[in-house]
Amino acid sequence: MQKKLHIKVGDTVKIISGVHRGQEGKVLSIDRKKDRAIVEGANVVKRHAKPDAANPQGGIVEKEASLHISNLMLVVNGEPTKIGRKLNKDGKLVRYAKKSGEEIK
Repeated sequence: MQKKLHIKVGDTVKIISGVHRGQEGKVLSIDRKKDRAIVEGANVVKRHAKPDAANPQGGIVEKEASLHISNLMLVVNGEPTKIGRKLNKDGKLVRYAKKSGEEIK
């Protein structure tokens, strides 16, 4: 069974601690085993790449590195908020924003 996390791929999140604190971006991928996520445009690192079919020149490539999910907070309507879970009218468990009380799709 997979862990339930407060963020999903495609969510907009704000980085709440670390060097990149204050930056916002979209979650590109999540590693559930390590509790880490890659956020678009944040924590960009330089990596040396060998030439391959996609990059025939090789050289230094900039790409996003992962951040621990405890350092990320979901942004709902432009405001960072904690997340809760509750049953909706259909009896389905959904995420909701604790600040505003609204459901998150």
